[in-house]
Amino acid sequence: MSKHSGLPVLGQDDEAAACCAPMVREPLGEEAAAELSRMFKALSDPIRLRLLSLIASHEGGEACVCDLIGPFDVSQPTISHHLKVLREAGLVGSERRGTWVYYWVLPEALAKLSALLEIPAVSAKTPV
Repeated sequence: MSKHSGLPVLGQDDEAAACCAPMVREPLGEEAAAELSRMFKALSDPIRLRLLSLIASHEGGEACVCDLIGPFDVSQPTISHHLKVLREAGLVGSERRGTWVYYWVLPEALAKLSALLEIPAVSAKTPV
């Protein structure tokens, strides 16, 4: 059994919304900017973005590293490096089970990124 819980429905978690107000409402603080930039930097690599997508869309919401190697034309150590970068950026969690490591997306990290980029329904300036 994994140590993570089910994915929450975004937009219904007041805590996630309160932690990261959209940039259009207030400027980011130094600490929040540093944390979010690590996440965006990790996602700026196409392999890592695909890995995150593969993990998130995998049946059961988690994937064994053995399931993540096949879709890429890179070596297993390279995949492990990219997974480490995602883990250190706070985007995925992991757990060793026997000889394999399993990964899952951390929903609170995606909620932070989503909340930051959220556009208010009514903006003060609309394009002409």
